[in-house]
Amino acid sequence: MKKSLIALSLASACVLPATVLAQDHEPQDGVKVGKMSMMRKLGNLGGALDQQAAAQYVQTMKEAEQKRALAPDNHPQVIRLRAIAKKLIPFALPWNDRAAEWKWEVNLLGSTQINAYCMPGGKIAFYTGILDTLKLTDDEVAIVMGHEIAHALREHGAERAGKSILGNFAIKGAALLAEYNGYNGKTAAGVTGVVTNFTMLKFSRDDETEADIVGLDIAARAGYDPRAGVVLWQKMGVVNKKAPPKWLSTHPAGTDRINEIRKHFPEVMPLYAKAMGTSIDSLPPYRSNVKSIPDVNN
Repeated sequence: MKKSLIALSLASACVLPATVLAQDHEPQDGVKVGKMSMMRKLGNLGGALDQQAAAQYVQTMKEAEQKRALAPDNHPQVIRLRAIAKKLIPFALPWNDRAAEWKWEVNLLGSTQINAYCMPGGKIAFYTGILDTLKLTDDEVAIVMGHEIAHALREHGAERAGKSILGNFAIKGAALLAEYNGYNGKTAAGVTGVVTNFTMLKFSRDDETEADIVGLDIAARAGYDPRAGVVLWQKMGVVNKKAPPKWLSTHPAGTDRINEIRKHFPEVMPLYAKAMGTSIDSLPPYRSNVKSIPDVNN
């Protein structure tokens, strides 16, 4: 498998000490999302989840290469993705102490899937389907990539794993308590399981919203237009008309995401204007490359 480590030249001020658990940090300006969940400690005991994620990423890349679905290092889209990542990563580091030690990678997989992800440790993958189907501009790629990087920075995978462990304890506990009091343990476990499932869906939607917000902040600081997030989800809405109802989905509805993105324009547009060396009032509208989607103003 071809190596795809991103070579980063970071100023010494950006290098943060590695810690067993990332400390809670937020830039002084920009968006505010609060501390990370303590559940991530339970979900990543001894770094087990990080190790599993790294192994899974390597396996996925090997399988893709065997199927000739792994784009080579000289592929134009790979070069493009890595160039965008190189601009984003320095602004991701303040969100997680451990990120400066991650061995960042960016790969492109040939698939019609409209998907991208960033595993713990900075392992990023894009599918050709999301680039081609949505006709993503560089700004829109940065919004997607920033979102996925934010999941890793905020350790959402470990958080969900911890909540899942806690949920399983609750189900088993409910069954034992019911049987102790003379009731049907299986019924009690089933009811508790349903409640736990809906709770986990809500947790996951919250993670998506948080990743949207943090991703906007990172992209804006790197010089990518946050307003591209509005166009991105308008494009996604066109190809995702058969999405499940919001209350049964792990992702917020597209209109909700657009409203949330717009709500944070006052926090991220100054970051973007600063990166571009201009004032907010001097910024032109963000123009979509799809004629049916209108321009987005501040």
